[in-house]
Amino acid sequence: MATCPDNLFYTKSHEWVREEKDGTVTIGVTDHAQEAMGDMVFVDLPKVGAKLKEKGECGVLESVKSASDFYSPIAGEVVEVNEKLSSSPDLVNKEPYDKGWIARIKPDNKDAAKKLLSADAYTKIADEA
Repeated sequence: MATCPDNLFYTKSHEWVREEKDGTVTIGVTDHAQEAMGDMVFVDLPKVGAKLKEKGECGVLESVKSASDFYSPIAGEVVEVNEKLSSSPDLVNKEPYDKGWIARIKPDNKDAAKKLLSADAYTKIADEA
């Protein structure tokens, strides 16, 4: 069973969001998603400064099994990307909620994350998948 930290918000498409103290949000893929994809071999990161739309494509995750689009859970501007994923894409597998984060976004709406799923609600969806 995949882990699902209570302090994060989630999407039905298996992305997570963590609100940061500086008003930005950090985004990544869930433990459930990385388990389903298998060993990551490449992460196509969004560009710093890119304007992302809610549920809009912002990158690609490639694993030994497949390539999957990564969608932004919220609208906003990319202020930082996890450059470590360029040389170590397996961080998404090893630590999806910590060192395997994908990007930090300055959200267009500071309350956008609160509209996403709670850990309990996401767990129910992930268990059915």
